[in-house]
Amino acid sequence: MNRELTINGKNYKEIELLSYCRDIISNSDNEWEKDYCKFILEWLDDSDQVKAKTSGSTGVPKAMYLSKQKMRNSAKLTGEFFNFKAGKNALFCLSANFIAGKMMIVRAFEWQLNLLPVAPDGHPLENISSDIDFAAMIPLQVKNSLKLEKGIQQIKKLLIGGGAVDQVLENDLQDLTTECFIGYGMTETVSHVAIRALNGKNRSQAYQAMGNATFSIDERSCLKINAPVILDEPLLTNDIVELIDKSKFEWKGRFDNVINSGGIKLFSEQIEKKLETIINQPFFIAGLTDEHLGQKVVLLIEWKDGEENQKKELENKIKSLLDKFEQARDIFYVSEFQRTSTNKIQREATLLAASSSK
Repeated sequence: MNRELTINGKNYKEIELLSYCRDIISNSDNEWEKDYCKFILEWLDDSDQVKAKTSGSTGVPKAMYLSKQKMRNSAKLTGEFFNFKAGKNALFCLSANFIAGKMMIVRAFEWQLNLLPVAPDGHPLENISSDIDFAAMIPLQVKNSLKLEKGIQQIKKLLIGGGAVDQVLENDLQDLTTECFIGYGMTETVSHVAIRALNGKNRSQAYQAMGNATFSIDERSCLKINAPVILDEPLLTNDIVELIDKSKFEWKGRFDNVINSGGIKLFSEQIEKKLETIINQPFFIAGLTDEHLGQKVVLLIEWKDGEENQKKELENKIKSLLDKFEQARDIFYVSEFQRTSTNKIQREATLLAASSSK
């Protein structure tokens, strides 16, 4: 296990690194700096596990313990896929309180990358002038960085995670020299277990397994992951997929979000895909209990100050895009969606609050 780390071009041996982290924890005014230094101390302690927590996007956030060896295994797979080399620049712009941020630090340890820490806010590249070999970002950070003159093009390889990449954002990535990917994974799989290329010659709708991971499906068509180097036992998910072969799948949506309306099964995410090009505000499709249909399709839009004529114009466009059974029976305009600490929309809680207030 590598126990030294390079940060902002300076290599720290273990004893120097411990001192560096303790100094920041004691004296820094920035909580994000304290957080990543606390994780480094945890990584270097005598325990063979680290404490992590799920994001809470599909339920209440929960604490869990992850094997350091499995985290190193995951870092090894990522480095092999992206061709990491010692000394290469890795932008660290995610919270160290969650698995994606923790794994950036672990990758830097394992591959002896040069870690460049910045605040995990929505504008990670604002003060970055150097070229970046590898970065991991959430979609919001990518969208904001695309507005900068150089922005994303400073990065050679970019891994996007922590939320869905909508069609508008995917289209915006096509003319970049940056190789862009989206990861599939969760805290339980120690970050991503599969990767999909979003642009370039390898662009695909299919996720490709990392390393020797294999996939299968259950009777619901939900994905089952077998990845011994990062999982103690196969993991059954609630993600409905189309299995291409044992190492590739196309993601269709969450089993939790399937709407059974009048006996017809509708995928919320597939309806949302159709609407992404015309709705500029955050939104989602959901199913609401209905005495006639079982469930009815509803649309929730986060729109605080929209005028009535704007809403009517948007609703007409929506009707023209959707099939008969996909049409929303109700549209809720919500001033603010409920979100997790990592900015993921909490669909169930938002729907409950919106439908209760109507």
